[in-house]
Order: sequence, then C-alpha cells, then structure tokens
Amino acid sequence: MIKRLTPQRSALAGALFVALPVLAGAQSAAPSANPQQPVTRESQALPSLAPLVESVKGAVVNVDVQSKASMSGGWVNPFFDRFFGGEGGYRGGQRREPIRQGTGSGFIIDPKGLVLTNNHVVEGAVSIVVRLDDGRSFDAEIVGRDPLTDVALIRLKGKVGNLPTVKLGDSDALRVGDWAVAIGNPFGLASSVSSGIISARARNIHSGPYDDFLQTDAAINPGNSGGPLFNMKGEVIGINTAIVGGGTGIGFAVPSNLVKALLPQLEKDGAVTRAWLGIGIQDLTRDLAKAMQLPVSEGAIVSSVNDNSPASKAGMRPDDVIVAIDGQAVGSGGQLTRTVALKAPGSTSTVDVFRDGKKQSLKVQLGTRPDLEGLSVRPNRGGDDSEESSQARVGVSLSNLDPRMVSRAGLKSAQGALVTDVLPGSPAERADLKPGMVVVEADHKPVRSAEELARIIRKAPSGSTLLLRVEVPGSGRFLRALLLP
Repeated sequence: MIKRLTPQRSALAGALFVALPVLAGAQSAAPSANPQQPVTRESQALPSLAPLVESVKGAVVNVDVQSKASMSGGWVNPFFDRFFGGEGGYRGGQRREPIRQGTGSGFIIDPKGLVLTNNHVVEGAVSIVVRLDDGRSFDAEIVGRDPLTDVALIRLKGKVGNLPTVKLGDSDALRVGDWAVAIGNPFGLASSVSSGIISARARNIHSGPYDDFLQTDAAINPGNSGGPLFNMKGEVIGINTAIVGGGTGIGFAVPSNLVKALLPQLEKDGAVTRAWLGIGIQDLTRDLAKAMQLPVSEGAIVSSVNDNSPASKAGMRPDDVIVAIDGQAVGSGGQLTRTVALKAPGSTSTVDVFRDGKKQSLKVQLGTRPDLEGLSVRPNRGGDDSEESSQARVGVSLSNLDPRMVSRAGLKSAQGALVTDVLPGSPAERADLKPGMVVVEADHKPVRSAEELARIIRKAPSGSTLLLRVEVPGSGRFLRALLLP
C-alpha cells in the first residue's frame, strides 16, 4: 500500500541510526581473511558523504504545522451554549474542528525565505513555524500549493537574513543506480541523514494523474515529508513524499524538474493552471498495436473525446493513437497527460496520431483543465476582509455580534467583533484573547464588526503591537496587546 508520509506528531523515544555503506578504510589495514570476498578497489574508493552533508544541511528545515483536522465530531465552544441554548455542545448540527499538530521537512531555495515542502504537510494549516538547523525559527505563510503533485511553496515571515540555500538539480540526468542522500526530520529527529541509490524512475504509484516519482532506497520515514533528496553534487533532485506501507527501502520523491516547471506559477499565482485536451486515454500495448496493425508499439490510444473539447474541435477521434506532441515522443497515456499539463492553456500544439494505420498531424489549441478533483486551492492574496485573514495571521476566529447575545449577556456595546475561537499557541492566545470576548476598540478606534477588525489585523505591519480593548460579558472592559507576526 502506497501512502503519503504523514506529518510526524511525536518524537521517537530513543535514537535511530542510519547505516551508511561501510568504508573500506576500516578494513584495509589487513588483507581480506576470506579470499573469496576480496576488498575491491571500488569499495576502497568510496568517499565520505560528510562534506556534502555539511554543505547542504543548513538549508534543510523542520516545518511545524497546526492545521484543521476535519472529523465527524468535536465540540463547539460551550460559550455559544450559554447564549444560544445549544444542547450537548452542538450548534446548528455542526461540530468544532479540532487542531492537529504535525511536523514535516522542507528546504530553502531562495535567500528571501522561499521554502519548498509537500502540500500534505501544510494543507489546512492555520499556523506554520519553520525551524532552521542553526536554531532560528520563523513564522511562515503559504505562497502556493498544488495537491495534484503534492508540492507546496511557503515563505518565511519577518526579517530574514543569512539564509543558507540549496538549488534544484536536473532529475532527468539521473540514472538508476546513482547515489542519493535524504535529509529531513523523521520521527522528530532533526537533520537526520540517510543514503542509498535511485532505484527506479517515472514510477506511477496511482496517487494522482501526474505521478512521475523517483524511487529510492534511502531511508525515508514519517517526518521526512517535504525534505530534499540530493545527488552527489549537493543539488536537490526530488522532494521526498511517499513510502510503501509495510515496506522497507522503498520511498518516492517528486522529481526536481517537475518542481521547477511548477515554481513560477506557484510563486506568482499561488496555484497551478494546466492545459487540457479533453480526451480519455489508455496505453498502447504490443498486442493492441498488432491488432490495430500499427508500425509502433508505444503511444496513447484515444478512448473517448469530450464534446466541445479542444481535441474535439481539432478533429480528434476515438481510436486515434497519439505518438508525439510538438515533436516529443509519447510513450504512454501517463506521459501524454504530464506533457500536456505543463503546456500553457490557450497555446497551440501539433499532435501526431496514427489513424487507420496512417500517420497524420493535428493542430490543437489547448484548453484549461477543469478542477476535476475539486481541489482548487488558489489562495486569496489581498482584498480579503473575511475572518479567515485574522485566523491565518494571529489565530483568532471572529464573527459579528448577534443582537440576542447583546441583551442576554448584558453587553454595554452593541457593536464589535466577537471572538469565537482562539488557536492554541497562537499570537491571539499569547495576548490572552479568549472565546466570548468582544473586541470594541483597536488602537483607540472603535471596532464595529468582525470584518473591520480582520481588515485592521491584516493591514498591521509585522512586528507591530495592536492595542485592543475587549469587553468580557459580566466582567467589564480590559486592554490586550496583540503582537503581529
């Protein structure tokens, strides 16, 4: 069973040691005792990985995440029961989403503080803290993420300087048998190193439509999610992502060349927009090629064509066999899907097909792939005055005051922002904000609604302190100091 590397929730009690190949230097003082197994010149020449590790490990980070954990149970704040007559902790049939604590890995690719990790590490995050090997830690925010390839880009917040970085290498240049080094945070053990080889390339583990994983036997465990896989030049050739459940020495990484192709969109738009043909496909096998009397044995068979799709408008038909697109050979349906996805929607491509045994070319204007999986995650970048902006930044959920609550709770103010939830460990909790409080002033100015306070929080500069006046039902008004991360 293939599974994503679940972010690690607790540190392993005890030490783990990664076994590296035994260097011949430890055995070369005396001739081999067994003439049938001589010490080879190749083993004598194996270098230490220490210089490589020292040069890159500073850029490998721990990613600590508090995220929403959806579940079919969990109690709403009992504060609401007091005023709205909820029974048994329920309100409107909804239950409160608990907060899940998780830990993954990542690596810095830009001195401005850009960090690559896995989407599943930061998905649903309400708080992200990145810890560096040198002891520094930073709050972080999501820049962009792509669930279909499990890649995410986050940015360190605040003043960053002297950040170590690593660069993405060429994953297409890898050969099966090449050495690889993984560094990450398995079981909470920071900066753990393991080594192995590239066991296979272009693995489809059926986790999504764009599977193209590198397989390695370097030890990868829960907590390694989002960490880098290095080649012997110290370049990142993959993002460690998945393991085989119950297996040993079988791990998978997103290839660096795929990550490089996604980065510009993730940084600029926060999400990935892919091109689309609008066809159903299956792999061409040797038996099918023989039955269809084709001179080729590799390609993608068109099994269906969507109405009004780019392929339909270009005249593509079922049973066409696609063998190339823009001069790039197509060896399988999966390869076609990945190749088209990396092209720009609206661009025109030349598709070479065999139809009734004869080769021909079709001009196709590519469309935009619809969100077939319902995973659209394009983040809101500015202009959002909803309570989500305050929750993401300082860990407080807000709502407008209900007139019923004003009268029942005996509040002096009929306007303000009601605190409905506070995340553990958040700036809001450190400011001693609690559910049930009503924020009536911010920096000596009246607060009339939750949207108004969310806008003030969103626009406040990092490192500043927001002076809040809060009203506690039945207890009066108090001041609170909210430090903005």
